[in-house]
Amino acid sequence: MTEIPGTEPEERLPAPRPDLAPVRVERLASPPSTRRFGLTGERAAQIVRQSGSSRWAAFLGVSFVALFVLGYYFYEVGFPGVADSGRMAKAQQDQVVTDVSRGYKLYQANCSRCHGEQGQGGIGPVLNDQMKLLAHLNPQYLRNVLQVGGRYVCGDANSLMPAWEQPLGPLNYQEVNEIIAWLRAPNDLTFEGIDPATGEPARISGWRDPNFVQPPTATPVPNCWKDAFAQPSTAPSASPGASGSPAPSGSAAPSEAPSGTVIKITAQNIAFDVSEIEVPAGQPFQIEFTNNDAGIPHNVAIHEGSPTGTAVWTGEIVNGVTTITYDVPALPAGTYGFVCTVHPNMMGTLTAK
Repeated sequence: MTEIPGTEPEERLPAPRPDLAPVRVERLASPPSTRRFGLTGERAAQIVRQSGSSRWAAFLGVSFVALFVLGYYFYEVGFPGVADSGRMAKAQQDQVVTDVSRGYKLYQANCSRCHGEQGQGGIGPVLNDQMKLLAHLNPQYLRNVLQVGGRYVCGDANSLMPAWEQPLGPLNYQEVNEIIAWLRAPNDLTFEGIDPATGEPARISGWRDPNFVQPPTATPVPNCWKDAFAQPSTAPSASPGASGSPAPSGSAAPSEAPSGTVIKITAQNIAFDVSEIEVPAGQPFQIEFTNNDAGIPHNVAIHEGSPTGTAVWTGEIVNGVTTITYDVPALPAGTYGFVCTVHPNMMGTLTAK
């Protein structure tokens, strides 16, 4: 709009707006009955029931989980006061039996030629002696011997015992562990194996008696097994009378010994050349014993009833090719066993009559 010079500008006022009534807007589409403040008794009871059911379900869930955890714990570890009732103990025992069984096979394949099928010794030392198993043949000592060989035992650079553990020997670490497990196996542990004497399946048990107690008069086990034969052996009853003799070796199979004569027994290839002998009852006699096994100790001992009975007389142990004459005291009439105390597989029957 154009202004005219010399005139006042026209005052403008805002255009009046019509009065509009507020419009009510429905914000909820539910019926009015649902938009009341507060709860009805029925709704409150329903909420309480739902809450109680939820808490009960939660309690049952937590209880189930707690019982499951507790039950699994006892399943794994075992029940208090019940030996070997847990899965872990049984699994460990099964693993021990497996290791011992494998060690037995390794021993028979690699060690029995020198130490005997039952650890009775031979070219090598006895391994089934309870004193040695208690105080000497511990796992660390056995591992040291298997690692470096026989020179560890007696300081003998020419020892026939080789190193067995890699890299010096053919067996790995686990196989050495298995041999040690067999050597240390208690005699109450049994497993299915093959009897080397018959080649038939048999129940095999360990050598070590876990209840063995060292006698008060026992002497320490020597570091070198050959030292055990430096002194004459002792017997529970009569002591032996033995003297060296240059007499040649002889044999008798079976032999009769009139009063004043000599019974001849020869040891060779870790065996006696006779299995039965007869002596006069009530009369002293002599045994002319010849050891033809070079470097292997032997002797003759007489046991009551059988070779595994109580010793009644024990002869001196001789090492190497030697002949010795034993003076044996009179024996009452009866049946006895004669045996080598170093190699108990060497045995026979003696009859006094």
